[in-house]
Amino acid sequence: MYKRSDFPDGFLFGASTAAYQIEGHSFGGAGRTHWDDFAATPGNVVRAEDGAVACDHYHRWEEDLDLIRDGGFDAYRFSASWARVLPEGRGAVNAEGLDFYDKLVDGMLERGIKPMLTLYHWELPSALADLGGWRNRDVASWFADYAEVLMGRLGDRIWKTATINELWCVSFLSHFLGIHAPGVRDIRAAARAMHHVMLAHGTATQALRAMGVGDIGAVCNFTYAQPASGSPEDIEAAATFDDYYNNFFMSGFFHKKYPERIVTAMKDHLPAGWQDDFDVIGTPVDWLGVNYYTREIIKAVDGPWPAHTSIEGPLPKTQMGWEIYPEGLLHFLRRCHTDYSGDLPLYVTENGMANPDLVIDGKVDDVVRIDYLARHFDAAKQAIAEGVPLEGYFVWSLMDNYEWALGYEKRFGLIHVDFDTLQRTPKASYLALQAALAS
Repeated sequence: MYKRSDFPDGFLFGASTAAYQIEGHSFGGAGRTHWDDFAATPGNVVRAEDGAVACDHYHRWEEDLDLIRDGGFDAYRFSASWARVLPEGRGAVNAEGLDFYDKLVDGMLERGIKPMLTLYHWELPSALADLGGWRNRDVASWFADYAEVLMGRLGDRIWKTATINELWCVSFLSHFLGIHAPGVRDIRAAARAMHHVMLAHGTATQALRAMGVGDIGAVCNFTYAQPASGSPEDIEAAATFDDYYNNFFMSGFFHKKYPERIVTAMKDHLPAGWQDDFDVIGTPVDWLGVNYYTREIIKAVDGPWPAHTSIEGPLPKTQMGWEIYPEGLLHFLRRCHTDYSGDLPLYVTENGMANPDLVIDGKVDDVVRIDYLARHFDAAKQAIAEGVPLEGYFVWSLMDNYEWALGYEKRFGLIHVDFDTLQRTPKASYLALQAALAS
């Protein structure tokens, strides 16, 4: 079993959550979000579930922070809800929302927990969605204004700040595949969202720098693209997936350009003047967050771009149907270091698995999650041994929560949540990590 001493001195361990998934968005004067609208539309979300109550972290935050402290975690990666701070996305501030995050950050510091704040984890205010949301270039300045309001209150106590969680999900997943809010399936919308989410990241980073905020990072999600065969068609299909999923965002941040395959496919849909935005998009960051879960096996098909499908792989799978492939984490840690971020500190900002966990006699025996984490920790240790500047590891997630379009049935937590009573029950994985971090 892994232990803290297997990692370098100063290596940090944490857990991650997101605001809409845990807080309870119906509390505390928060404004409406496009996730509330998406969930209210029949067929979008399992059982039409939403984040109105979620884990009621809004009222139970002290208990939850105690669990982080008692688990031996060094840091907590959390997010703020744009619509909780600015209910209309712009204009009037919800004082109760800012007060909540103020108390939350102070609560972390009182418990010796480093606060790692994500400014945006997917809950766009509905009022801004009405104006086109991520398709509207103005979203970059709206987001920067929100960042200034939030960090004007919290910035003196935040350890590290991430701008936008998983830009691929905010843009491609939500505007091309239509799986997340706003549920659009349109290549033009996707191209614009992909560019504007990059521009928003850079604009907010510059605004925070001007305020004197340091330790600003980007957080991207990565999925390993495995060709289904050695055929040239499958190899090209996997390379296309790799470019629009992984390389588009990293190349924009660190090389100030987009991959040629994507420019060729989307050039008619990208917003006018997109080529002129790279000095903003490429504003230097201080660290990079790597979110990693799985691989996809990519097979070419006839049809419009991107002309591929994902086929089922042979490896054991999580409750999400995702293959367990820790080699992919090692691959991306190496690749970020060598191809993109150089000597910048890296953090695994999300890694974990969904499992159909049950409380039996007061216990949750999620031994499969313990094994999953051990194998991915091994990949992280291998990366460090090779000289990758990996400085921390955040498990997704602290607790079972609202898993977006999949409602409440996919359980990623180290802590089990009964969504009827809201009782928290630490799982075997939490207890195993607690023991590992104490050693």
